[in-house]
Amino acid sequence: MAETSASSPQTSSSNTPARTGDSSAGPLESERGVTTIADAVVSKVAGIAAREVAGVHALGGNVGRALGAMTQRVGIGGDSGVSVEVGEREAALDLVIVVEYGESIPRVANNVRENVQKRIEGMTGLQITEINIAVNDLYFPGDDTEEEPAPTRLQ
Repeated sequence: MAETSASSPQTSSSNTPARTGDSSAGPLESERGVTTIADAVVSKVAGIAAREVAGVHALGGNVGRALGAMTQRVGIGGDSGVSVEVGEREAALDLVIVVEYGESIPRVANNVRENVQKRIEGMTGLQITEINIAVNDLYFPGDDTEEEPAPTRLQ
């Protein structure tokens, strides 16, 4: 995450928000109870929202994508390329993306920020304090097609 500032989300070690007694506590706290949202939920929403943006080929780096695909198959993985810090009312995110060659990286990054913020705020009620994006690779068409191995000859 980026350096801690006054606008960073307030996190608690138990991931359960403390009751503030403030009547304007927000959409996650009411007189009928408190709603907590796990980091993994916010991470999943962010990953899906980032992939919805034209020009984003994938999240994470080559190694991260490979490990993420393997761990997700066995049901233990989160979204590779997404790191979140969820507080009581706010969240901050770091995303690592692969952009398709020929796309404007600043435009893609801006569209990712807008879509991720819209989706997370709409689905969770959390306010987004920052979305940091690292572009760590470019995707070229044909990059993911594997060469066929030469046929083996029987002697």
